Amino acid sequence: MFDAFASLLVYQWLSLSPMSHFGAALHFFVMDISKIFFMLILIVYLMGLLRAFLSPERVREAIRNRPDWQARGMAVTLGAVTPFCSCSSVPLFIGFVEAGIPVGVTFSFLIASPMINEVAAVILIGVLGWKLALLYVVAGLTVAWAGGLIMQRLKTERFVEDYVWKIQMGQIAVATIDNTLAGRHRYALGQVKEIVGRIWKWVFIGIGIGALFHGYVPESWVSEHLASGHWYDVPVAVLMGIPLYSNATGVIPIAEAMLGKGVAIGTSIAFMMSVAALSLPEMLILRKVIKWQALALFAGVLASAFILVGWLFNLIS
Repeated sequence: MFDAFASLLVYQWLSLSPMSHFGAALHFFVMDISKIFFMLILIVYLMGLLRAFLSPERVREAIRNRPDWQARGMAVTLGAVTPFCSCSSVPLFIGFVEAGIPVGVTFSFLIASPMINEVAAVILIGVLGWKLALLYVVAGLTVAWAGGLIMQRLKTERFVEDYVWKIQMGQIAVATIDNTLAGRHRYALGQVKEIVGRIWKWVFIGIGIGALFHGYVPESWVSEHLASGHWYDVPVAVLMGIPLYSNATGVIPIAEAMLGKGVAIGTSIAFMMSVAALSLPEMLILRKVIKWQALALFAGVLASAFILVGWLFNLIS
């Protein structure tokens, strides 16, 4: 349906050639814009209906004072069902630390939140197929669990800025939520407006980059730099992802274009993870909360994990 719409608009109405760079790029852009925003709005609305009674205060209270494995599992699960980009996850990270939740557990949330969410998973299934979507989600959950555990073993709480520990948690007012069907509908629409309004530009940027990559980057260049089959393809992809900034939803079109050019699955997954969870803007914001030592450990742990994941999937695929 979306491919047919893009073909009608680009190749028939605009009379562009599918053999031209611009025609191929514009077709990719129109197809992915229509497909991803349709799925994005639908899934965010449905999840908004289910989240009508889920508040950050309840989440913090549910995680606080639980055994480590339970708290970490809840933090990873929470991260996986909250469609936040890396930068918008940082304020919740601060709130968790202030609430007395172990720093290692909060790092598990911080890793999982931008990298995995149900919106990205559903879009991945629609764009790239359920097998790649499942691989990405399983790898992301594993990295979030192991990465937070490693940060905890490295005792990174000593590198949290002093002012964070001094902030006192105030009394939190519990908002009254209208639990009627109409009330949940209004809440879900509000979620669509808030979430889509927050991430739409990153989706546009991601699809735009993917379209340019699809239409203008020669397959010979991709084969030489990212699809050569050499061991360093994955580390190069991870390094390429760090300067970029998007969430898991926005980076999917770029990965789709990479796969279309012959880039291996593991290399593409490592690139997606790097863009979503190891972006430079996130590092700059996170520096306001933790010191450089913890920031370097966090970046090193994630980069190493993403490289290992990429190598593993390239090996088994």
